[in-house]
Amino acid sequence: MTIGGPRGRHPRLQMPCLRKMERMIVSMQDPDMGIKMRNQRLLITVIPHAMTGNDIVEWLIQKYGISEEGECPGTGGATGAAEPARSPQSPSTESLHLGNLIVKHGYIYPLKDPRSLVLRADESPYRFQTPYFWTSTKWPATELDYAIYLAKKNIRKQGDLIEHEKDNYNLLHKRINHTWDFVVMQAREQLRAAKQRRKGDRIVIDCQEQAYWLVNRPPPGAPNVLEQGPERRNCHTTRVQLTKNMDYYKREIEYCRKAMARTRVKSSICLEGYIKFNEQYVPHDPIMSGCLPSNPWITDDTTYWAMNAPTVTTPTKLRVERWGFNFSELINDPLGRTQLLEFLKKEFSAENLSFWEACEELRYGEQSRIAEIVDSIYQQFLAPGATRWVNIDSKTMERTLEGIKTPHRYVMDDAQMHIYMLMKKDSYPRFLKSDLYKNLLAEAIIPPETKKRVFPFMRKQRHSSPSPALLLPAGDAEERSRSPSTAPVPEEES
Repeated sequence: MTIGGPRGRHPRLQMPCLRKMERMIVSMQDPDMGIKMRNQRLLITVIPHAMTGNDIVEWLIQKYGISEEGECPGTGGATGAAEPARSPQSPSTESLHLGNLIVKHGYIYPLKDPRSLVLRADESPYRFQTPYFWTSTKWPATELDYAIYLAKKNIRKQGDLIEHEKDNYNLLHKRINHTWDFVVMQAREQLRAAKQRRKGDRIVIDCQEQAYWLVNRPPPGAPNVLEQGPERRNCHTTRVQLTKNMDYYKREIEYCRKAMARTRVKSSICLEGYIKFNEQYVPHDPIMSGCLPSNPWITDDTTYWAMNAPTVTTPTKLRVERWGFNFSELINDPLGRTQLLEFLKKEFSAENLSFWEACEELRYGEQSRIAEIVDSIYQQFLAPGATRWVNIDSKTMERTLEGIKTPHRYVMDDAQMHIYMLMKKDSYPRFLKSDLYKNLLAEAIIPPETKKRVFPFMRKQRHSSPSPALLLPAGDAEERSRSPSTAPVPEEES
């Protein structure tokens, strides 16, 4: 069935009681303490994993200790006399009522008389409903799904539908006439797929769907459990009136105002940014574009690692180009941070990067040295008359000085972010336009390209493993060469 979308308001009111029923159903299916499932015969067809009405009632009595009068032990005005033994033919009213509630809500469905969701305390076969059809799931019983179900039933029974099903069929035919070809096509396709199943499976699926629609589309005169539920209606009415007061509507108005003021971006703009990001980073992906001069993950050549070490004399061209993508690429690369420090020294603002590095050491350093590092940062960068004083606005300075009184790892976060944004918006654009960066880009190494293959990451290994035959001693090699049953062994290279 094609099902999707949220349910309406009424089933949500019954959500707590539905959850309780579902926990009970899960307990019933416990392999150790639950109901013992076995094959049940329906006329000549064997239905697997089924149970009887007696099994359900007896499990409820044993699980919840329900007495014959429908009271739990110790709750009624019982005398000290012993209770008589109870047979399966005389179930308690409470257990039968509880079982009927579960069946009416569609968690257990009958196989013998699937048109009536009633629990009979006899040998009538029942099965557990699959969680896909549980009433607490947030899938709606849409008109399109109901039309497909009725069309399938109409084709299978050749128009012999129940009176209210005929009325609903005709009503849906008029209401969704523009998609009726799709409805008939889906019905025929599901019937064609059902013919390939065993007869027992077909009966189970038909009873499952019928129980689902009896709950969501009850016949005229039958109570709608999704509307009423096991609780009284006035309980919900009183609850709604108490919760929806003036404060409730004020919160709703405030939430709607914030939602309307929230910035939104078109999906087309998001996709363009995603494509641009991928196109920018594809040449730098060793899996998609390969590694030069060779792939160290599948070969013994480690030249790639040596050329991209944290500190090298001359970096590769791809590495220098990546610094121009954004400021985080530059500052997170140790070599890029070194080059940025050289540039900032020429502009007499190297203390900004030094302060950022000191804050990183505070964030990821040892716990025992936090107080020492905080005091060192304050003395070098924040104290009045400090040798490497950094320019921070007054509000950020006040928050930082207040936090220093109780030092912790994140006490410098505001000041670090202020300096980070200052370097990103002011120093980083000038670094990209400087002669230092242009010279690095011009002098960068471009590794020689190896022979291309179908997949760029499938590079040929430079050093193959020696053959085991070449490792044999000289005496063994001569004996094997004289033996007629063995192939000649090549001589070892000198």
